[in-house]
Amino acid sequence: MSRFGAVLDLFRNGGNSGEAEPTRRKVLWRVKFGIVVVACLVTLQSILLVAGAWRNDRQIERHMGVARAEVLSAGPRRSTIEFVTPDRVTYRPELGVLYPSELADGMRIYVEYDRNNPNLVRVQHRNAALAIIPAGSIAVVGWVIAAALLVGVTYVGKRYFH
Repeated sequence: MSRFGAVLDLFRNGGNSGEAEPTRRKVLWRVKFGIVVVACLVTLQSILLVAGAWRNDRQIERHMGVARAEVLSAGPRRSTIEFVTPDRVTYRPELGVLYPSELADGMRIYVEYDRNNPNLVRVQHRNAALAIIPAGSIAVVGWVIAAALLVGVTYVGKRYFH
């Protein structure tokens, strides 16, 4: 915990732990801390995105059914499909199909679905590994923006409050 305290002291007063903090420095510290918290939340969101995709894949693999489907409408983040299960029930999953990239309207594809929950469907042979790059990119961009903001706040603090 002493390392964490040292990092907090560095944010608070630039490493001068014996110096009294004026109100402006407290505000700067809170702004910096808020930036780091937001960056951590963006990273957590990215991790949860991949974890959720992995969880969905495990669920589908536990009770897997395979069917031929038709793409009704295709988009880069959401595509709607229609498929018929072996017991002749037609499904149109409300949330679309997982991993919908490179689909086009009218395509006929194979999908893997959870037989216990046919609304949980993914394009055949696609899995959570496809979520790693987009989620990682979001986290990296979040930290790049946070770093730029921290540099800017530090510059403003040194320029105008010292």
